[in-house]
Amino acid sequence: MELRDEAIEKIKERLSVIIGEGDYSEDTSFEALNIKSVNYSQLTTALEDEFDVEIPFMDFKRKATVKEAAEYIVQLVEG
Repeated sequence: MELRDEAIEKIKERLSVIIGEGDYSEDTSFEALNIKSVNYSQLTTALEDEFDVEIPFMDFKRKATVKEAAEYIVQLVEG
């Protein structure tokens, strides 16, 4: 599995834990989910642990969709 696809899956899994089960896809908009800062914090913390990378909170929060967030994680991991 490609790193991007793995990141998408991990984000979808964490969203299910943080805000509840849902039909999340790579096109899912964070704004549409109406998630709060604490939810972003929970999500970035879990992803940092999963991918062993530091994720700048404010940069991550600017990503509009699950796909954009996953691509950002790939950039951080690959340097």
